[in-house]
Amino acid sequence: QVQLVESGGGLVQAGGSLRLSCAASGRAFSTYAMGWFRQAPGKEREFVAVIRWSGSNTYYADSVKGRFTISTDNAKNTVYLQMNSLKPEDTAVYYCAATPRYYIGSYSYRSDNYNYWGQGTQVTVSS
Repeated sequence: QVQLVESGGGLVQAGGSLRLSCAASGRAFSTYAMGWFRQAPGKEREFVAVIRWSGSNTYYADSVKGRFTISTDNAKNTVYLQMNSLKPEDTAVYYCAATPRYYIGSYSYRSDNYNYWGQGTQVTVSS
């Protein structure tokens, strides 16, 4: 049974940092791409970042480029999202997701491309 479990969310002041973790289990993810999405109250879920499980090829939403970094740790079966220079508009529930479409393309930005999802972790950035 595939499980994605996020952790690391919390309350932080604007300009601060958080690192989210996504622990993956239940299958081999070596041929998967892993994404982070977020959903703010009253808004649709939006793409944040994606990475191949190998750690190569990363892509980011324009809104987080230069501030967020996605990475993987194969030994720990974990995907990370390092978030720096946080802004109040980054406040949302952040979700980890996995897709067997290993090669990243425009479809990687769509949530319906992903088969597996975590339960989400809340990130709140105060001004």
